[in-house]
Amino acid sequence: MAAENQRLEMVDPNAKYDACVDLTVRRFVYSSIAGGFGGLLLFKRPVTRWASVALAAGVGVGSAYTECTYIMGGQSPRLAHLVSSDTHDETELTQKVPN
Repeated sequence: MAAENQRLEMVDPNAKYDACVDLTVRRFVYSSIAGGFGGLLLFKRPVTRWASVALAAGVGVGSAYTECTYIMGGQSPRLAHLVSSDTHDETELTQKVPN
């Protein structure tokens, strides 16, 4: 997967957008099908079946968004915040601990 990201960094931005659109559509469709199949097996009412499809589609789109963020060369805002706060907390802890 790292080799794929390095390969996509070398190509033009249009190829990155095409890869992201392809990834998003595939994950949306596959997760919706899985949610529909799971809804048919687990639930009786149509409302809960559609809710399982919607939940699975949301999971698919969310995972595609995360992967597209990496493809475009950025980091997830949550991960960037955690990395900066971890280094900041370590320096505060070393300064506040009395000897």
